[in-house]
Amino acid sequence: MILSRSKPAIPQASKDGSTVSGTSAQKKLPKLEDFLAQRDYLGALSLLEFHRNSGKGGDEVDLWLGYCAFHAGDYKRSMLEYEALTHSKTSPKGTYINLGCCFFYLGMYEEAEQMAEKADKCQLRTRLRFHLAHKFGDEKKLMTFHQELEDVIEDQLSLASIHYLRSHYQEAIDIYKRILLDNRDHLALNVYVALCYYKLDYYDVSQEVLAVYLQHFPGSAIAVNLKACNHFRLYNGKAAEQELKSLQDHSTSHQASFGKDLIEHNLVVFRNGEGALQVLPPLVDVIPEARLNLVIYFLRQDDVAEAYSLIKDLEPTVPQEYILKGVVNAAVGQDNGSRDHLKIAQQYFQLVGGSASECDTIPGRQCMAACFFLLKQFDDVLLYLNSIKSYYYNDDTFNFNYGQAKAAVGNTKEAEEIFLQIQSDKIVNDYAYLSWLSRCYIMNGKARLAWELYLKMETSGESFALLSLIANDCYKMGHFFYAAKAFDMLERLDPNPEYWEGKRGAAIGLFQMIIAGREERQTLVDIMQMLKNTTNPQVDHIMKVIKKWAKDNQVAI
Repeated sequence: MILSRSKPAIPQASKDGSTVSGTSAQKKLPKLEDFLAQRDYLGALSLLEFHRNSGKGGDEVDLWLGYCAFHAGDYKRSMLEYEALTHSKTSPKGTYINLGCCFFYLGMYEEAEQMAEKADKCQLRTRLRFHLAHKFGDEKKLMTFHQELEDVIEDQLSLASIHYLRSHYQEAIDIYKRILLDNRDHLALNVYVALCYYKLDYYDVSQEVLAVYLQHFPGSAIAVNLKACNHFRLYNGKAAEQELKSLQDHSTSHQASFGKDLIEHNLVVFRNGEGALQVLPPLVDVIPEARLNLVIYFLRQDDVAEAYSLIKDLEPTVPQEYILKGVVNAAVGQDNGSRDHLKIAQQYFQLVGGSASECDTIPGRQCMAACFFLLKQFDDVLLYLNSIKSYYYNDDTFNFNYGQAKAAVGNTKEAEEIFLQIQSDKIVNDYAYLSWLSRCYIMNGKARLAWELYLKMETSGESFALLSLIANDCYKMGHFFYAAKAFDMLERLDPNPEYWEGKRGAAIGLFQMIIAGREERQTLVDIMQMLKNTTNPQVDHIMKVIKKWAKDNQVAI
């Protein structure tokens, strides 16, 4: 949003203490102008408050107070100043439209619309209503006000900002670059261009463009913050945090306060969620990303219910919001066995992955992979994951999903290698990981390693499930020794006839392999011991046959 360039005349104090404007007090002019030139709006506010408290106030001082408070980011203070002016007998021109801008920045869109209707017709009014149409999602009005925009810098900047808000980043870049061609001194446009490149994941390009602005204004909170975000994407959180420390060396009192919430928010992200519960909740309705990052924090803490309560009423408008709603719904669906939530998640992923703007991006391909994962179409999952695996070589979460997809299509050798690359304690202790790795071991002829995974687990419902998986998969693959051991353990834990049948079949299968010379004869000792653990009457006959063969073949059991 671009405020009107016309500003009230700077109030000046005459020799007799009265407030005057114009040439008679030009010697005093630089004082306020110096503050404005340095963008030190807090200093300007202090000077203007001094004028007011000294009895030298008036509408002009009030207008300047509203203007400086707005540019200092104190929209509530600015709103109060302009509201007071609306009650003045001689309400200055532009008061209503400026008040409307304050309401807009405070998120009070209905009130902003009312002020825009009261305001005189002007280009700022058109720009404000253009932005309000976007906020209200009124496409018809949006196009109407779009047609009213003129080929002037302020209007074109508003058009570029709407493109940005609608994720049309390349269109926004084109407008900014066109303006920059004729207005090289508009250095701040480089920040806007850099931000668009950041959103397009071109972090190196964003850094190059941003450097042009930072050469002139090294203490800019917004620019330094963006540079830190680029470092976070290119390197890590520590590198990003180091960039923010430079603000302490360059910032003025105004700059130190401006963007404070944004910087505190980003520090939480750079520190991998440290301090999230202290910093993010108050910012949920201030910084849009704060809600999303708080949801991510709760997901990492496995607090899916809290994450869902935060995001369930959010109407997604940008890819990141669609993706996060998909992830949360998938988590809820998996935790609760809810097919409805899984279907919603699949639809969100498909919307992002299938969109023209995201289909060729890394997040877009991840979304399509997630969509097909939920549909259990693993060949399609691999089609997308293979195209981006070079970007996630050491990413544990990616490798976990990649390994599962490989195993699901029967490529257990590669799946085993991928699973063993994972370092995250949280993942390697997860039952899904243990069960898939066990299955890979068994399919790859390493049943002993699968058994060792079970032995390391504490007794629980998950360990029982893994034991059952090992028993059945080993039986299917002909690893009868470990199938028998697993069924024997299952039978001791739960005397279910089904487990005796499994143990009986595995024991007989192992006995046949010994006879065929494909297993060590001494394994008969283990078979006999396992059979003794069963009271089923069939045991006696089986043991009698084994003992006879052992005697005939001189095997000591």
